[in-house]
Order: sequence, then C-alpha cells, then structure tokens
Amino acid sequence: MDPVSENPSSFQPKCPALSWGVKIKRKLKSAAPFLGRFRPLVGQCCHQCTPESLGLKLLRNTPPLGFQNLTSVNETHTGYRGWLVRRVCCLLFVWGCEVHPSPAGDRRHRVHGSERCVRQALVAACSPDETKMMELVMPEVRDHLGRLLALTQTFISPYLLRLVSWMLLKVFSLMFCSVQVNRNQLAALHRATQLKSPLVYVCVRQSGIDHALICLTLFCHNLSVPYTIYPAHVRQSWLRSILQRLGVVLLPEGSESERDAEMDSLYSPVMTSFTGELLREGASLSVGICGSRGHGGQWLARVHQAISDGLVPDVSIVPVGISYDCLPRFFTRPQAGVMSALRFAVSLLKGGHRGSVRIHFAQAFSLKEMCQSGKCRVDGGRPLQDLLLTAILQDRMDSIFSQKDVSWLLPPAVMPELSPADRQQTIALTLHLMYSSTTTMAVMSTSLVSCLLLHKHRKAHAQFECVDVDVFGLSHVCTTAGFIDSANPEGFCVCLCKACAVSAMLSEVVGCGGGGDPEFDVVLGQEELTEKSLQLTHLLSPGFVPPCQTAHGFALDVVDSMVRCGVLVMEEVQKDTPVCDFMKKQGVLSWAVSDNPDQSSDSDCEEPDARSYKLSQPSQCPELLFFLCSLLSVRLRALCWALESLHYLPSPITERDCLSQLHTHLKNRAQLDKAHYESSSIDLVRLVLRTFIDLGVLTEDRQRGDVYLDVSPLFSQCAHKVKLLQFFKQFIYMYN
Repeated sequence: MDPVSENPSSFQPKCPALSWGVKIKRKLKSAAPFLGRFRPLVGQCCHQCTPESLGLKLLRNTPPLGFQNLTSVNETHTGYRGWLVRRVCCLLFVWGCEVHPSPAGDRRHRVHGSERCVRQALVAACSPDETKMMELVMPEVRDHLGRLLALTQTFISPYLLRLVSWMLLKVFSLMFCSVQVNRNQLAALHRATQLKSPLVYVCVRQSGIDHALICLTLFCHNLSVPYTIYPAHVRQSWLRSILQRLGVVLLPEGSESERDAEMDSLYSPVMTSFTGELLREGASLSVGICGSRGHGGQWLARVHQAISDGLVPDVSIVPVGISYDCLPRFFTRPQAGVMSALRFAVSLLKGGHRGSVRIHFAQAFSLKEMCQSGKCRVDGGRPLQDLLLTAILQDRMDSIFSQKDVSWLLPPAVMPELSPADRQQTIALTLHLMYSSTTTMAVMSTSLVSCLLLHKHRKAHAQFECVDVDVFGLSHVCTTAGFIDSANPEGFCVCLCKACAVSAMLSEVVGCGGGGDPEFDVVLGQEELTEKSLQLTHLLSPGFVPPCQTAHGFALDVVDSMVRCGVLVMEEVQKDTPVCDFMKKQGVLSWAVSDNPDQSSDSDCEEPDARSYKLSQPSQCPELLFFLCSLLSVRLRALCWALESLHYLPSPITERDCLSQLHTHLKNRAQLDKAHYESSSIDLVRLVLRTFIDLGVLTEDRQRGDVYLDVSPLFSQCAHKVKLLQFFKQFIYMYN
C-alpha cells in the first residue's frame, strides 16, 4: 500500500513558490497619503503684536479635519434616516442647528441714556447759553435722534434666522459649485468662544454676500451669529424690518452712503454707544473694511472705545479671508432692493458662471493686547509725495526710508471726537487687519489659470479683468517653485517686489548700454536692490505690509529672500579691491549712500557697498523672474495709462466723474492696444486715483459737500509728468 494513503495526516500539498516581488510587497506597510494631511498652519496671529494670543495655540492642525462643503447637506447631517429624510434633510439640518437668540430688550433706553449720546445731542443743538435757540431746535434734534435710535432695535430672531439660513443654503447651492470651509479653523473658533470675550469678525469687502457667507458658516457650526454692519441704503420699510430682525445694522433713513451717515454729528455717538452695548451683552460683530475707499475703520474705533470705556474687559478679533472663483455680478456693491433681488433671481435662472468659494477664519487675538503692545503703530508716517517725489524728480533716495502716511483710512471728519492717539491706533489696527485678512485668503484655481494665461497670452480677452489675480493668485505657484515658505503665505508679495526690483535694475543696465537685448550676467548691489524695493513698496496699496514692520525692514527682507530662494547668488568681492573700481568693472549702477542712521538692521553685518549679487545661472530663472514681474505690471500699467489720460479730463472735476472718465479712458486704451484688458478694471482705477492723490498729482478741494479734483501745478509741467511716467515704467520694462 502507498505510504501516503496509510498516513493521510502526513500529506502536505506543495505551495507555489513566491516571487521576490511578492515577498517584498508583503513586508511593506501601508501608509496614509501625505498630500493634504500636513498642510501649513495658515492664519496664526502676529507674533510681534500678540505673542500671548499666539501662545494660546487656539489654531491647531492636528488632527487634520479637512474641508467641508457648506452647501452639501444630506441625511448624515441629521439624526434621522429614510427616504423622506433625504428629501427634507436640509430643512431638518437647519432646524437642528443651535441658535443663540439676542433680543433687543431695553437697549434703546440704555443707548439714549448714555452720557456720550445726550452730551453730543446738546452740542449739536446749540451752545448752553442759547436757551431760546435750544427750545426751538431741540424738537428737531429729538426727532432725528429718535430715527437713529431706531437702528438700535436690531435683534436676531431665531425662527427667521432658521428660515433665511435654509433659503441661503438653497440659493448658494445654485450660485456656487461649493462653499468650502476649514474645519480646523472652525474648531479654533469654538475654543475662542471659551475665552468669554466677544468675537468681532473682520473681512475685506469684496461683495455684498461676504457677511451672509460668514453668518451662514457660523450658524451651520453652532456658533453665535454676529450682528452685521452692512452700509447699504434700503428704502423699502418691509425689507428693512426683515434685515433688522436678522441682526443687520443698516444705514439710517435718508443717508445715501456711508460717508453721508458719518457726516451726521449725532450718528457717530449713537453708533458708538450702540456698539458698546452690543459687546457688553456678549454679542458678536461682523465688520467689513475697504482699503481703497477708507471705509470700515470707524467701527474698529468704536470697538476699541468700548474697551477704553470699561464696557467690556477685552474683545477677540478674528480676521476672515473669503476667496471667490468669480465675484457675484450683482453683489459687487452694497445695495439692497426689489429690483436688485429680481435681477439676481433672473441670473440664477440663467445659470451663468458658477465658481467656488473658500472661507478661512484666522486665529482670534486679543484687541487689548495688540493695542497695549506698542508694536502696531503708524505714527511718524510721511505723505507719499514726500517719500517718492524727491526720488522721482531729483534722484535723491534719502527720504524713501520712512513710513507711508495713510491717514485717509480714517479722515478727521469721521468720528471727530477721537483723540489723535486713538485715531492713529485705529489706522494701525485697520492696516494690520487688512494684511491679516488678505494673507488668510485661499488661492483659487481661476486665479492661477488667469495668471498663467495672462503671462503666456498677453493679448488676453477682456474677461480677465481681475484686480487681485496679480497678487493673490501667485502664492501657490511660488510655494511649489520653492520661492516662499509654505507656512509664510505673505511671502508672495515679497516675491513680486523683488522680481520687479531686479527687472528695474536690468532695464537700467540695458539703457546704459544703448539698448538691445537684456544682459543677465550683471552684478547688482544690495543698496540699489533695497532702494528699488522700497520705491515699489510705497506704491502698493495699504494692507500688503503690516504696520508692525517698517518699510525698510520689508525691503531688506526682499533682498534676503531673493538669496534664500535662489534667484540671486551673492557675488564675492575681493577685500583688496576698492568697491568703486569693482562696481565700475562689473558695470553696476550705484547711488549715493544715505546718512540716515535708522537704516541699520541686524542683516547689515557687512558694509552695504561691499555686498553684491548676480542672477542665478539656470536658464529658467529669467523666465520665472519675468513671470513674477508681469503680475504686478497689471497695476503699474494702469498707473501709466491713467497718467497719460489726465490731460483729457476737465478741471476741476468731481471725484465721481473723474473715476468714471478715467475708467472709460483705460478701457478705450485696452481696446486700442487689443491687450492688457486686466489693467482697466474699476477697482484698479480706484487704486490709481488714490495713488495720484497721495503723490500730489491730483489736489483735493472739498466744497458744497463734494470733492473736486484738479491736476497740481507741479505735474502740469510736461517734464515732471514724463519723469513720473518713466518711474512707473521702469518696473515693467520687459512688458511694454
């Protein structure tokens, strides 16, 4: 008998031999994907102005919670399951969200009884010794005060808030493909609410639905919905009543704009008392600021005044960055009415452009700590014309190392009761929040594609009229290329400044050489690079450089970052060779050294004249350098076009007419050149007009309640206008 059959248990079938590849795979351990799990921690508060708030570590990146589409609501967001639940899941979700009611109560009487409000009402009526005049005027003042006090009756109705939130989820799902929010940042907001300080959300105004997106995000995540400061003039009484029941603070009846309301002597004290009472109740606020128009800063002053008056011990500020693929067409201006609602409904039915939205909440920081730290300051600033005109007209660089004065962000006519120190503090806070909000904004795919298309196809179509794509659309490109630190997103502005500074110096080398193709094998001095970067920094709109950093320090960071990222390499200089001879041999342009002792910094370990740099050798470096230059050239080209169009404008001309006519001239110029349509947007024209006023190209004359502009005598001369035009064009030399 077969031995195998006698002992069946001894039978062992042969296993197929494993290949070496299978053996290696068995030893490998599965690992979680790296992409997207270790994101940079974006949105931290300033380490110089608020070190204690930063030490709280409210914003954490571990564990990574990812992103959430706010408009994607399904049955998993409710506590129910079934076919019917899937049909009404959005309604069930909204009904299950936690609502923090905020009734008005006796707020009106508290505001009316405040010392500030009563005192200002008497001052507005007449002086105390004019008793008869007071008796005649006081009824009119009382009636006007009653209309203003009606704004303090704003409150948040829980039932109406749930209904409107459900409608907004439906409407935003039609308007946008997705509304993305960062869950880690929302978790940080929940931690911030445990500090027992009122939260004030601050964003840069872009469209009329900014605050609606913020409120809807907070509502869907069981956070307190803030009172919204929305400077819109609403004529319909029923619409005003609905908005006031949603916590929206509107302009008073009879005021066409925010500027008209602030000119009222009673409006400011009433709103200051109203803001203090809201914060004392523990309510949150949502405020929008605008750098080009100087709006929104007065509300920050009122929040700070509440702390100074002892109404609240402290307030937590939360910068908010909102990024759109495409701005909603009917919400680019603060307006509200039946016709605008009908136009919006028609646009939804037609479909149209449906982009995405990204909402980022930065880490909350203490307002009291920022104001008491003394780091966030703008005192000692000089007007832009004092900083740049000597460099433009006289080729002197001794004045460019000072700070730029931006007092127009909170002019003296707005809140005249503020002391000069408080006004300067508010301006510094506004600048810092503009910087924090813009650096918190996400990079959208449309911005990246627009940047690349505008660079590769310079005769772009007119649809690429985007004002912010030249700056914010680049940060991801720079990060992937290794040009900035991914945890320091504000570095992309440094990249643009350094590229334009190098381009300006290369253009001067070409000009000295008699024209021709640009030469990249040249030596660039550190002092020249710093001066060019400073000049360009002063031309940027407010909010790109934080007030806790000097312009000179920012320019030095520009040069240092060029070396770190590899665009420039340091050129060795022989110690036994005189620097002036070395500069002459290498063909380097040089300027006189400033005697200002404040120019010294920690990075100046060597003599400034002995340090020089060259472009790195890889062939792709000039192409990338010019790509960075092309992004800021959008704004610089608008400055050139507007300067060339000034002689077409009548003088004097109102500010509104000047804005409209300049916009028309820039659009005609783009149509004539059949290129650079992105330099003719209305937002760029506003920035250009502000720059011309600060530079002294245009003079302001306030009369009859309006602002009239006229070309200054200095720039009526053709020679000075040509010098200014050359100053603008030097930074866009390669893209004329």
